[in-house]
Amino acid sequence: IVVGGGDGFMLNTLRKYCNIKKPFYGINCGTFGFLMNNYQINDLIKKINNSKKIVINPLEVISIDNKNKKKKLIAINEASLFRQSKQTSSLKLKIGKRVVLKKLIGDGILIATPAGSTAYNLSVYGPILSLNSGNIAITPISPFRPRRWKGKIISNNHNVEIDNLDVKKRPVALVADNVEIRKIKKIKARINKNIKIILLYNSNRSLVKRIKIEQSRIK
Repeated sequence: IVVGGGDGFMLNTLRKYCNIKKPFYGINCGTFGFLMNNYQINDLIKKINNSKKIVINPLEVISIDNKNKKKKLIAINEASLFRQSKQTSSLKLKIGKRVVLKKLIGDGILIATPAGSTAYNLSVYGPILSLNSGNIAITPISPFRPRRWKGKIISNNHNVEIDNLDVKKRPVALVADNVEIRKIKKIKARINKNIKIILLYNSNRSLVKRIKIEQSRIK
């Protein structure tokens, strides 16, 4: 599947057609195009045939809103919970069976895949993860309490649960890549290893190389 556009359009296309189990080749017609190849359409078939495959597994997020309505979403980059009022969010974080934070007060929190660790996650000072690290990043967004909590890198085998401790007074919205659901009560997230998304890259545009470049910039 050849995708012409920017990263946002690529993410929409990946979610929409990932069940077809075809590889995706992106051509950057947008601004940044981190997930895309350069805009060069000459010898396109030859470029596709010579491209290298990268397999990624997305986050599967199940949300429950204030009316107990459930919805399942797929996120290739990240899933974030962010306050939707003047009030800070009040969240409880559970990883597996262990409560890691009884109460996180701040603007919110996000869960990032390796592919998405250089996006929103990096802008809120989260770690850049190597594509084959087998990890995901949990990063706070403007934390107020505990003030010094910088987040956590965990194995992608773990389930993550986040509860909104004050749904009425402190509403939060879930954004999975660029899909938003408001007034969230709880989310459950995990890497779905049964979903294998295949991305195709030219040898000079590898996603692995681009992540390594970003890692070297912050050292």
